[in-house]
Amino acid sequence: MWAITWLTLRVSATGTLLSLLLGVPLGTFLGLSSFPGRRLALSLVNVGMGLPPVVAGLWVSLFLWRSGPLGRLELMYTPAAMAIAQAVIAAPIVTGLCAAAVQAVNPRLRLQILSLGASPTQMLWLLLREARLGLLAAVMAGFGAAVSEVGASMMVGGNVLGQTRVLTTATLMEVSRGHFDVAIALSVILMALAFGITAALTAVQQRGERRGPA
Repeated sequence: MWAITWLTLRVSATGTLLSLLLGVPLGTFLGLSSFPGRRLALSLVNVGMGLPPVVAGLWVSLFLWRSGPLGRLELMYTPAAMAIAQAVIAAPIVTGLCAAAVQAVNPRLRLQILSLGASPTQMLWLLLREARLGLLAAVMAGFGAAVSEVGASMMVGGNVLGQTRVLTTATLMEVSRGHFDVAIALSVILMALAFGITAALTAVQQRGERRGPA
């Protein structure tokens, strides 16, 4: 049980981190930039926020199979493959919420920062600090999407005991076996894990809100 819980946390944390590495820069770019096709790009991101997990699992599988473009890496049925699938699901959510958070910052603030002699890098950092509450919401939403995912994890991980079995896939397996008592116990552990991480991030978010603008 402890091994399954630890693997769940490790895989979901990795998937969330990957989604942040992709989603935060892309969301910031979409939120601050103006270019032809920007609305289309935002529309695609918003559609991706509702991406069915089985579709994400299918495409990740196609890339990771031995005959796929990344087959040589031999990642299929490994925790790494599960983390990649979770990142594909969470990345559009992080991107969309990050873009919305950055867009919500007063456009005049950018001009004020530049007028004070700040460099573009300093301006970007200050804008992200101003949007930090929304960015933390994106982190929480991304982690929630990753830790609760089951379809794609089953497709790319296989639910192998001691290797790729996490709380969601274990719960599904126990339900299919009719072991509802075990499934309920696993679901309680999963909810406790999700609540603990989300509560910690919420505490950081609300502490930032009390401090006010930087």
